[in-house]
Amino acid sequence: MRNGPDIAATAALIGDPARAAMLSALMDGHALTATELAAEGGVTPQTASAHLAKLERGGLLARARQGRHSYFRLASADVAQVLEALMTLSHGTGPRRTRPGPRDAALRVARVCYNHLAGAEGVALFEALRGGGALRKDDDILRITDRMRPALAPLGVDPAALPGQSAMCRTCLDWSERRHHLAGRLGRAILSAMEAKAWVRRDPASRAVVILPKGRIGIDRVIGLAAANAI
Repeated sequence: MRNGPDIAATAALIGDPARAAMLSALMDGHALTATELAAEGGVTPQTASAHLAKLERGGLLARARQGRHSYFRLASADVAQVLEALMTLSHGTGPRRTRPGPRDAALRVARVCYNHLAGAEGVALFEALRGGGALRKDDDILRITDRMRPALAPLGVDPAALPGQSAMCRTCLDWSERRHHLAGRLGRAILSAMEAKAWVRRDPASRAVVILPKGRIGIDRVIGLAAANAI
């Protein structure tokens, strides 16, 4: 008798091409209707309903009802982290797709990974915070230090004031950069502050994040402050 989690069952849920496409479409943290997800998966609405029911039962999706419509989102940040890790693995070992176009290039620069900043910009920010000592690892646990608040002053983010019980900060392996970016409550707060200050805007047609001119200045300032805090 085998003990432990049933990895095969979860992998089978994700492994179907239509379901994988639906899950990937939800990686920007927004909720979509069954009709929208059917289009993402390239299947009929009836087939999509069956797929969504399986994903919901499997704990990968959460459903919210509003009026006559049901909206689906990823069940948790853990689901998003698994999907990002699978993208990383597939990028290095799976079959290659056709040559990436401009939209793919934009995704590599900056994109939303569930609710935090990913891509080259997200990795650069994480590495600046880590290199400057605002983040440190103790026993494989990522922790913030007293250098974090001054580094994030241009964003107005105070880690001590962030609500919630989930992890304050954790690493997420970036599929395009093969290095880590910042996830957790702090990663979510940083992206939210960037959007509120109009430093960045989301591309409505993809997960890409566009860095606006004042955002370029602001992000570079945060990176500079993080580096200045280094011993």
